[in-house]
Amino acid sequence: MPVRFGETLRKLRVERGLSQQQLGDALHVDRSTVAKWESGNRLPNATMLSILSNCLGADMAEILRLSLSPEDAPKVILVDDERIILTGGMKILQQAIPNAEITGFSLPSDALEFARQNRVALALLDIEMGRISGMELCRELLDIDSRINVVYLTAYRDYAFDAWETGACGFLLKPLTVDAVHRQLQRLRYPIPGVSGL
Repeated sequence: MPVRFGETLRKLRVERGLSQQQLGDALHVDRSTVAKWESGNRLPNATMLSILSNCLGADMAEILRLSLSPEDAPKVILVDDERIILTGGMKILQQAIPNAEITGFSLPSDALEFARQNRVALALLDIEMGRISGMELCRELLDIDSRINVVYLTAYRDYAFDAWETGACGFLLKPLTVDAVHRQLQRLRYPIPGVSGL
């Protein structure tokens, strides 16, 4: 992401007719700091990124979204053992989070293997899935990476109380809708750059 961020920053700066020195002066940093950001050698911290977005008149979430390369796209998984629900849910997620890499699994073991090899930003899990429940899968995913945002999908409200005790940060009732996904993205425990600010 650093190089893509630098390219995005340079493009926005040039579009506004600013030199590196002028942008640095506006941000109260050295010109060399702006040059390092644009070359990809450094990234601004979150506070500076907010000031930078205000100075350039650009939305911070949009800057981050433009900076993401395909390899940096947030990884989202959907796990449901019912094929028809999985297929329909994948379509909804692709509409709701178009810049994410979305992968569906009907077997929890496949989802766990994927999470061991990839940084998963968001996991949407069915609760009832045969031998392993979504709640057990949640615990195993959080053992792999405690910063995975886990959201449960179910047709039964009765699970809500038990679900909160597993470390999940959300609960959606089936059938999944784009609006429901957007509302849940606003409430993630660990916001996803370029996604959570929808």
